[in-house]
Amino acid sequence: MTEGTGQSGRGVIWVLSGSPGAGKSSVSRSLLAHFPFGLHLPIDDLREMVVSGLAHPAPDHPPEAVRQFALARTAAAQSARLYAQAGFAVAVDDVLWPADLAFMARHWDGLEVRPVRLYTTLEVAHERNRTRTNKTYDTSTLAPLIDGLDPQMPPRIYREAGWAVVDSSALTLEATVDTLLRLEWPA
Repeated sequence: MTEGTGQSGRGVIWVLSGSPGAGKSSVSRSLLAHFPFGLHLPIDDLREMVVSGLAHPAPDHPPEAVRQFALARTAAAQSARLYAQAGFAVAVDDVLWPADLAFMARHWDGLEVRPVRLYTTLEVAHERNRTRTNKTYDTSTLAPLIDGLDPQMPPRIYREAGWAVVDSSALTLEATVDTLLRLEWPA
């Protein structure tokens, strides 16, 4: 077994969830740099490949946005399976609830999946969102979403569903990745 592969010799699929500004994309990219083969599948990037008709996330969850998220998550799950079976460590990142993992995991039978809920304080999430440069739209539109998601995504529900929960509020990017790499996962 090489670093980055599970017990079967296949790649591990990391699933990182958290509110906007939790650090999912930055942590995913830094985490994958620790493996010989790594693929980052940010759901936002898949969604932004839509050339016309892209529906952006909103607090009221417009039906078209919900449909487009489901399509992007299915595409990510299928791509993750393909790459993990070829020995890649894969990181899928999105704002996910435990039920969303079940939706995606139906594509991952026989693969090792490591779900992580990245948690930050509201202040840290807003500051990270204000200073981000990886989006093609005005990220201030995400501020109400960050506020609305905070009470909807308590770390407790993730722990109860078997997710690892990491509070990265006071951690550097490197320290957050080190924490993830030290987590113990069921064999």
